[in-house]
Amino acid sequence: MIDIGQNDLADSFAKNLSYTEVVKMIPSFVTEIRNAIQVIYSQGGRKFWVHNTGPLGCLPQKLTLVQKVSSDLDPHGCLANFNSAAKLFNEGLRHLSQELRSEMKDATIVYVDIYAIKYDLIANSSSYGFSNPLMACCGYGGPPYNYRKGVTCGQHDYQVCSEGSEFISWDGVHYTEAANRVIASKILSMDYSTPRIGFDFFCH
Repeated sequence: MIDIGQNDLADSFAKNLSYTEVVKMIPSFVTEIRNAIQVIYSQGGRKFWVHNTGPLGCLPQKLTLVQKVSSDLDPHGCLANFNSAAKLFNEGLRHLSQELRSEMKDATIVYVDIYAIKYDLIANSSSYGFSNPLMACCGYGGPPYNYRKGVTCGQHDYQVCSEGSEFISWDGVHYTEAANRVIASKILSMDYSTPRIGFDFFCH
């Protein structure tokens, strides 16, 4: 299983690179993934479950640390340029998966659209029972994001929400168990997989 992209993009933005500069780096990220898959293939790997990256611009950490104005946000309050970069990365990863299926005829490469799953969770949070889609359960500072650098989850003075099942974000970066339960069920449904091959296939 390859679940990739978030750290590559997040680390690039953290270096204060512009959107254009980050986007220019995406082809090199995709090339590294190609090289990694080819190495695994050369060592006998034949079943690949490739997860794209989620909506980076919806993470409470990013929303807190990035200086922004309202025009930088999409209709659901996420950083539009961060999510745009994630979608461009995902498009490159999708094309790579298609190319590798043609090159590696005896391998199975399933591409899973994690972005669509996670963004739907945020955009339609209330229908899933979540009330604070952009706020961390474990952190400091309260609304709107409950995230403060230096007082993150697990550090001195951090606070934990009383109802973690109502939150999507656990610590501003990672998802709660409740959110991951929904995400896992959608992954296993095969509705977001190309081609639509069940997870059981990878267990044999």
